[in-house]
Amino acid sequence: MGKWLKVFGVLIVAGILVLAGCSGAQNTPDDQQKEKSTGEDNNQEQNGSSGSSDAGSDGVLDPLEDGATVTIAEDGSASGAGFYIAKERGYFEEFNINVEFVKFGNSDEMLPALAAGKIDVAGGISSASFFNSIAQGIDVRMIADKGHNVEGDSYFSFVIRKDLQDEVKDYADLKGKRVAVSTKNAVDDYIFQRMLEHAGLTREDVEFTLMSDFGNMMAAMGNDQVAAALQIEPLITQGIEEGLHVRLGDVTDFAPEAQIAMVLGSPDFLTERRDVALRFMAAYLKGVRDYNDVFVKGQGDEEEIISIMTQYTALKDPAVWKKVAVTGLNPDGRMFVEDIKQQYEFYKDNGAIKGDVNFDKSVDLSLVEEVLDIIGEY
Repeated sequence: MGKWLKVFGVLIVAGILVLAGCSGAQNTPDDQQKEKSTGEDNNQEQNGSSGSSDAGSDGVLDPLEDGATVTIAEDGSASGAGFYIAKERGYFEEFNINVEFVKFGNSDEMLPALAAGKIDVAGGISSASFFNSIAQGIDVRMIADKGHNVEGDSYFSFVIRKDLQDEVKDYADLKGKRVAVSTKNAVDDYIFQRMLEHAGLTREDVEFTLMSDFGNMMAAMGNDQVAAALQIEPLITQGIEEGLHVRLGDVTDFAPEAQIAMVLGSPDFLTERRDVALRFMAAYLKGVRDYNDVFVKGQGDEEEIISIMTQYTALKDPAVWKKVAVTGLNPDGRMFVEDIKQQYEFYKDNGAIKGDVNFDKSVDLSLVEEVLDIIGEY
């Protein structure tokens, strides 16, 4: 998603991801990943993982005897909620872990640092560039969910100009219309393609308009320059309130299991520092579960969780957090692995990827599964 995809959470793609007081069932990758694949079992053996071997007699992970520091590359996106909540609620501290957040200008700087073990954890967004880095030898692992759409209330969805709502009632009605999309050969483009297939349209039927700035999409909508846009929160809600656009269905209508972002781990973190990584993941999932309690179940301390999110992200108005669609974070950490592979194949078919990705190596859910064996599922 271009520069916005870096923020993937609040006001700048990924940075504008987000957020909302939604209640209702969440579409998560649990069913797809409840059984470990042979590749994941092999990863566990290679990493020296043995279920709950690090757990105490009560089945709970003991704190580290010696404190450890974990560095996280995070830019304030809403999809980093699990990190922020775990830090502020003391979940990392319970395991004697100190976390430090660092920022990188772009993934070209971040991914090599992660592969080299200079940082331990980061967030990754699906794109041809990301997969190209792995195909060309940058060794990073996708280890947990960091963003997907919530069924019926996606934070990342199509909108149409309000004056066209009687004319464009379904995706097929976009034929001949200009549609703004923020990236080419990244997850936005993949979602756009899935929409076309769902509608029975081709790329020749719709005028694809590349517009990397989501704010510019709002202006283009107001100036009648585009008919529709693949927009992101909180701008979806803002545009609705300003009378600029209305939602056109929901992304989960045609891409119910799209994996937007992933938690990435350094190979050294997963192997040489496995005891630290295990406790880090346990704390992270506790933070994600608090997030789900508030934004999905409507339970828990909403005021405190929203306060933490306003502290760390670009969305500072607590009232807005109660309106916009929330980025989905799986409380059990599992990802839509098959969708990740489909996105990769889409970019490759477009000629945007050189080389091959070994998913048995680059996707490693063994840490998540080991933690779930100890703390249980949500």
